Amino acid sequence: MTTIAYSPVNIQTSAQPVPSLPAWFGESTLMTHHLQRQGVLAAIEEQIHFARRRFGRYEMIDFLAVLFGYAISGERTLEAFYECLQPWESAFMALFGRDRLPARATLSRFLASLDQAAVEALRTLFLKDLLARPLGKEEQSGGLFDRQGTHYLVFDVDGTREAARQRARPQTADRPAPQRRLRPLCAPGYTGRKRGEVVRSRTTVLQAHTHQFLGAFGNPGNGEYRAELRRGVGAIQSYLQAHHPPEERVLLRLDGQDGTGAILADLAGLAFLMRGRDYQILKRPEVQARLNLPPDHHLTHPESGMVRALYDCPDVPLGPDGVSCRVVVATHPAGKKKSPVGVTRAGVVYELFFSRLPQQAFTASDVVGLYLHRGAFETTLADEDQEQDPDRWCSHTASGQEVWQIVSQWIWNLRLELGHQLHPDPVRTTEFAPALPPAHKESPAQAPVQGYGPAAVALPWKAGRFLGQDFALQPDGTLRCPADQELRVHERRRETDGSLRVIYAASIRSCRGCSLREQCQWNGGATAKPRQVSVLLHPLGIGPDPLLWRDWSRRSYRRACIQLVRHQCVEVQVEPSTSASMAITSAPLSRAERAHYRLSWVQRLARNARPPTAGHVGIKLCGVPDGFATSLGLATV
Repeated sequence: MTTIAYSPVNIQTSAQPVPSLPAWFGESTLMTHHLQRQGVLAAIEEQIHFARRRFGRYEMIDFLAVLFGYAISGERTLEAFYECLQPWESAFMALFGRDRLPARATLSRFLASLDQAAVEALRTLFLKDLLARPLGKEEQSGGLFDRQGTHYLVFDVDGTREAARQRARPQTADRPAPQRRLRPLCAPGYTGRKRGEVVRSRTTVLQAHTHQFLGAFGNPGNGEYRAELRRGVGAIQSYLQAHHPPEERVLLRLDGQDGTGAILADLAGLAFLMRGRDYQILKRPEVQARLNLPPDHHLTHPESGMVRALYDCPDVPLGPDGVSCRVVVATHPAGKKKSPVGVTRAGVVYELFFSRLPQQAFTASDVVGLYLHRGAFETTLADEDQEQDPDRWCSHTASGQEVWQIVSQWIWNLRLELGHQLHPDPVRTTEFAPALPPAHKESPAQAPVQGYGPAAVALPWKAGRFLGQDFALQPDGTLRCPADQELRVHERRRETDGSLRVIYAASIRSCRGCSLREQCQWNGGATAKPRQVSVLLHPLGIGPDPLLWRDWSRRSYRRACIQLVRHQCVEVQVEPSTSASMAITSAPLSRAERAHYRLSWVQRLARNARPPTAGHVGIKLCGVPDGFATSLGLATV
C-alpha cells in the first residue's frame, strides 16, 4: 500500500483489486424478488420450454435472467453489461435460483436458435402477468370522459422502426456473395430521418392512461401493418376479458399508416380514431357537398398557431364492406413548403380524420384535437428509447429480437408497478376541452362551437308547388332544380336558435322562360322574382360536460423506482461453499445425462439450479422505505 501525505487529504492506493458493485444491482434485486414473489419465475420454468442444442447445462430461465438484468441495467451493449456483472455473477444468478451465468457466445446461440413457439409462450406469460395486477382501481378509474360523461379506455397502437447501416462490400463474379447478418431480421423499407439501408418495424400497444405496454409485434422492412394490427387488437381483447369493461367504451388511437377503410374489418367493432390517407374520399359527392357549406368549427393549434377549418361528414361508407364511418376534413392554406401530411389542391391542404366517436359526445374539434394531441404515446416511446432502447440490436434473428423487446416492455411495466407502490398517488384529472357555451350566445358571424348537423331544406310553404327536397344539393355547392337549372348561394343568415340559413337563388332569366314555372313560383308567371330555396344547418346537440382526461404521471413512478437504490449503498456478501460440496467427487454420467434429448424438462432445469450446498448470498439495500419493503415481503433492519 502506498500513502501520499497531503495536508487536507490523505490519499492511499492499494494493488489489491476490489470491484465496485454496479449501480443497477439494487434495482435488479428488488425486481427479481418481486417476480419471484408473484410466481413469474416459477411460471417461466414450468410453462416456457425450448429444446436446444449446444447450450450445455442452461435452460430458458438462465438466458431470460441475463436479458432481465440487461434491460434493467441500461448498459448500451451486452459486452459492457457482462463486464460490470462478471465479479458479481454468482450473486446475480442466485437471485433467480441458478448457479452459473451463461457466456455471451452461449446467449447469442440461444437467441439465434429460438423458435416462434417459445416466443409466443413468453408473450402470453407477459400479458398474463400484466393483467393479473392492474394499476387502476374502481374508485380511481382513468381514461377519457366525453361531454356526456361516458367513460372510455384509450389504447394507442403505433409503430417504431430501427434503421441499420451495412458496410459496402464488393460484389463481383470472382468473390463470394456477401452474407448480411441482419438480412433475416431487416429488409429495405422507409428509413425516415434515421440513416440506414435496411429497417425493422415494430408495432406497440399502449394503455394510454397507465402508460403500460400490452405487447410488441415486429416484422422486417415496413412490416405487415394489418397482421400486426390484428394481433394488437387481440391483446386488447384479452384485456377486456380480464377486466370486463364494455367493448363500446374502448377507443383505439391508430397510426396514420392504418388510415384506410380496408382495416376497419380488423378492429372487431371497437371505436377508433386515426388519420386517413385515402384521399380519394374527397371526390365523393357527399363530401364535396359538405365542403361547399360553411365549416363546423375553426381549430387553432396552441403551439404552431395554424388554424384549421373543420368539416364533419357523418355516416360515410368506407372500405370494401361499406362500413359507416365519421370523416372529419381539416383544411388550411398551403404554405411555401410542401405540407408533410395531407394533400394539396388549389392552394389548400386537406387532411382526413376517421373516427367512430358519436357526434353528440365529441365535436369535430374534439376529434382532431384528440389525434393531434397524440395522448402520451410519442413521448412514451421517447422515454423508452432513453431508458431501455428496445429497438437496438440484441440478436440477428427475428425470434431473438422479439424476446429482447418483450423483456424490455416487461421491465417497463414492472417499474411502473413498483413506482405506484412507492407513491400511491390518486389519479389526476385534466380538462382536455372546456364545456361548450349555449348556441344562442354566439355572434351572427361566428360558427357554433358545437358544429352543424346534416343540411336540411326548409319546410314547404305552399301546397301544389315544388318542395325543397326537389332541389338536389350538388358537389360544387349549388342546387339543381327540377328543370335542371342552377341555384347559387344568395345569402347566409343566422337564426335566433343558432341555426345558419343558407339561401339559394336561381337566375331570373332561367325562371322566366321555364316550362315548370307554374309549379315552382308562388304566383306562377306573375311572379317577378326568381325561385329561392333555404337550406338550414342546425347546431348539434352536444353534451354540456367538459372533455376530461384522467391519468397518472408518465415519468415520476418509473424514475422513482429507478432512483430508489441506484445511489444508495448496497452490500453483497457471498459465503463460501460448504465443505460437503468441496468433497464431492465426479460421478459417472448416465446415458440420459450424456444424451440431452433423453432428459425430462425437470431434469434439464435441475442441471444449472443452485445447489443447496452453495454459499448463502446476503444482500442489504439501503434507502428502502419500510412500507415499500413490507409490501414486497422484504425484511427490514
